[in-house]
Amino acid sequence: MKKKIPGRALGEAVRQLFKKPATSAYPFSKAKLQPRFRGRIAFEQEKCIGCKMCVRVCPAKAIDIVLSADQPPAPAPVEGQTTPPAKKKFDCIMNLDRCIYCAQCVEVCPKKALISTDDFELAQLDRKALRRHYK
Repeated sequence: MKKKIPGRALGEAVRQLFKKPATSAYPFSKAKLQPRFRGRIAFEQEKCIGCKMCVRVCPAKAIDIVLSADQPPAPAPVEGQTTPPAKKKFDCIMNLDRCIYCAQCVEVCPKKALISTDDFELAQLDRKALRRHYK
């Protein structure tokens, strides 16, 4: 059995005063992120072709791709030529409360319309605030 020394705790306390802190000062200093950090998923509407590959691979069912309410007008017909259809616009509804940040949707998107950002401060008191409608 080890003998108890009464001043041992005091000596340890003094040693700790001169050591570098083991924790980070996160709220007061910016957090250091790793190079391949996966944060909030962002959506770039102009790149999306509406293939819904991201919806299919999402294990948490956190993504929904819908047809946008504001569609571009059809191009003016040119005489003697068939007019190509206007490129459709799509919106992304992201449920961040369900997302597990695996970034499979980012990897599978053929046009890179989904990107992983460095944003990680997503805490909310209201669950509805975690539903993002990217237009």
